[in-house]
Amino acid sequence: MQLSHVHPILRDTSGRPGGPGSAAPLPVWDLKDLYAGPADPALEADLVRADAEARAFADAHAGKLAGHSGDALAAAIAEYERLEEVLGRVMSFASLIFSGDAQDPANGRFYQTMQERATVISSHLLFFTLELNKLEEAVLEKKFSSKALARYRPFLRDLRVFRPHQLSDEVEKLLHDKEVTGRSAWNRLFDETIAGMEVKVAEETLNVSSALNKLSDGNRATREAAAKGISAAFGDKARLFTLITNTLAKDKEIIDGWRNYPRPGSSRNRANMVEDGVVDALVDAVVASYPALSHRYYAMKAKWLGLPKLQHWDRNAPLPDEDDSAISWDMARDRVLAAYSGFHPELGRIGKEFFDKPWIDAALRPGKASGAFAHPTVPSAHPYLLVNYHGKSRDVMTLAHELGHGVHQVLAADQGYLMSGTPLTLAETASVFGEMLTFRAVLDAETDPKRRRALLAGKVEDMLNTVVRQVAFYRFETLLHDARRKGELSREEIGALWMQVQTESLGPAFDFSPDYEIYWSYVPHFVHTPFYVYAYAFGDCLVNALYGVFQEGSVPGFQEKYLALLRAGGTLRHKELLAPFGLDASDPAFWHKGLNVIAGFIDELENTDG
Repeated sequence: MQLSHVHPILRDTSGRPGGPGSAAPLPVWDLKDLYAGPADPALEADLVRADAEARAFADAHAGKLAGHSGDALAAAIAEYERLEEVLGRVMSFASLIFSGDAQDPANGRFYQTMQERATVISSHLLFFTLELNKLEEAVLEKKFSSKALARYRPFLRDLRVFRPHQLSDEVEKLLHDKEVTGRSAWNRLFDETIAGMEVKVAEETLNVSSALNKLSDGNRATREAAAKGISAAFGDKARLFTLITNTLAKDKEIIDGWRNYPRPGSSRNRANMVEDGVVDALVDAVVASYPALSHRYYAMKAKWLGLPKLQHWDRNAPLPDEDDSAISWDMARDRVLAAYSGFHPELGRIGKEFFDKPWIDAALRPGKASGAFAHPTVPSAHPYLLVNYHGKSRDVMTLAHELGHGVHQVLAADQGYLMSGTPLTLAETASVFGEMLTFRAVLDAETDPKRRRALLAGKVEDMLNTVVRQVAFYRFETLLHDARRKGELSREEIGALWMQVQTESLGPAFDFSPDYEIYWSYVPHFVHTPFYVYAYAFGDCLVNALYGVFQEGSVPGFQEKYLALLRAGGTLRHKELLAPFGLDASDPAFWHKGLNVIAGFIDELENTDG
């Protein structure tokens, strides 16, 4: 997701540890560009003013939009956008504070309080989008003679996708107001539970992030101990996680039923501005490619590791030739920025800002959100990046990935708060492309054959984790939500679905131990953003195809066209964005073009094997 990419992190109790291979501390973000702190008078003033202005906005426009001229409607949308951005700034600040330390009860209370206050204020604005969707097409089309309103055509286009699923004003307001005690409350419970958990790994007591990081340790006994510790810790909480999962799935079923969505994933696809059939084509192509991709690769990995079968704790094991020396933060920064600048100076210039200014939080500390994300905040400010940096090659790639999001968000900011954000299917474009640029630069600079093979294998594993693993996650969600419609699911039933998709996707090279059945419970995407996960595969395959065009040199001015794609933000859909590159995601062959890139890497590994 744009806001949360799950990668394991390592525990550190110092708060600001030195970076791996360096005495210098890892960077910590400074949120003062949003607010000076939770007690900042400017924050309270913004909330009070926004509440008064939202009420005045409702008084001025509720029930009157059909009679507005095009210019008057454009002015109303501009005012709505300004008010929404104020709330966006408040909630960005609150969520980043919470992400920085979810174990601090004060941060949880602050986040919840801000959410409740923002919900009350936004309830006065709720009428606006509902009433916009009630406008007849012919009435709205006449208003587009206004140049001011024409600017907002993409916003109105995407808003009206949900028109057939819109409920009465009263029901919409009820759902809006109850969000803080519904899905959001369950999300918070999940986050705080994970943040407070301890995992016993051999003689160490670690947090969840630290334990997950041990699954990529070079010592197999350490990986096994971590895997068993994670299973035990989540097994102890299985009843709670099962309840959370069942409740949220039922909640979604109820709302989807009221809104007449044909299947559980349809609402996410509408939000992604992509047709159900396009997602089906992607999933079908990936599933059909399991034998040629993941099954083939993991059979090779088992041989490299000298194992007759892999266990689940071997999936991310380092390879025998892998260079496990620490990469300093400064070196990681230089590698990423060199790759970005080598593609286009503008990418390097914007990327450098993130390092020159306190926009990145890379330090390792208890309570900090696991994984990595780029938060766009609001166009009047700038994005912030959260990573957990251990000095591994994969951490460098994660940094390149999140910086891609950040650069994308900066370039799209001129589109304004309502249109700068992209659908999830396009949100991964710049991140995966930036990761590919960095990987290619590192690979091309490496001359040692064994290290090149290790780098290539590491990239294949990352791509399999992004494409195969995320499509398996999507299939798990689909099976789970379908099964939940027949009744509440037990821990064992959910675990069986998890094992089904993992066995199917990873293949016969694995011999799964029963303790793996609980691993579904740590994936935050299932809780926070149901059916999000296929967007990773969508983005990876899209970028593979896009990068292939770049390498071929078949599109003149590729770099400038790519920057134009990023600057477009959410104003264009995937067909329009890909057309300048001769690509079409609705064509089933498009997905095979992207998957063939992964297959080609595996071919290269097979040719150099042994």
